[in-house]
Amino acid sequence: MTKRFGRRDSDQPSILVCNDDGVYGLGLKPLIGAMRGLGSVTVVVPDQERSADSHCLTLHKPLRVRQVQKDFYILNGSPADCARFGILGILKNKVDLVVSGINHGYNLGEDVVYSGTVAAAMEGTLLDKQAIAFSQGYGPNEKVSFTAAAVFAKRIAAQVLERGLPAGICLNVNVPPLPRGRLKGTAVSRLGRRIYGTKITGRMDPRGLEYFWLAGKQVSGISIPGTDVAAIEEDKITVTPLHIDATDNAMLQGLKKWDL
Repeated sequence: MTKRFGRRDSDQPSILVCNDDGVYGLGLKPLIGAMRGLGSVTVVVPDQERSADSHCLTLHKPLRVRQVQKDFYILNGSPADCARFGILGILKNKVDLVVSGINHGYNLGEDVVYSGTVAAAMEGTLLDKQAIAFSQGYGPNEKVSFTAAAVFAKRIAAQVLERGLPAGICLNVNVPPLPRGRLKGTAVSRLGRRIYGTKITGRMDPRGLEYFWLAGKQVSGISIPGTDVAAIEEDKITVTPLHIDATDNAMLQGLKKWDL
């Protein structure tokens, strides 16, 4: 028998929570708690970590969803799958806000191209929903608190629910891993520049077969004034509007002059 899902009857805003760190992501519960102060919350997350999945959809195999508790589901798919299935399959398009995160690790600059956290928010935007992606940097020690990030998430989510966002726009938020009292405000910033390692490491497994790691040294950034990378270095929360339309309009005009 096909299982039917549906939104709870409520006058509260309907908020869908997704992530790419999976059901055990450290920032998931703080984000859920923050959103419960604003509306009715439904959670759809991957059944395992899917970091750097980018904006992929699962089209070559079936998706399986499992309800683990009331209004909480896990899916054997990507973060974008979770957003899409949550909006269309579970909540039947009755979604007022999609929030993704809180990711453990920044999504700054070119990170947004690879990020599953940002992709879940972008999928919400593609389906004409208000959407925000939240990320927090790694701290200097193993003790991690997402309290400051969760407090800000609630604050900005409330404003998005009240003000709305333009069509085709989602917000990308990054929070330094600091107590609230040490944060130095908020910066509305453009995307900065990130530097990725280019070394591919090859190793041999016990059977004599070679395998490779694409991940190199820790990603760094270039501190250009006005960018999210620079704001983070100043211990500020960054908010960046991201557009679905990636057209380069300047090149568009130049390209028309080519002999095509």
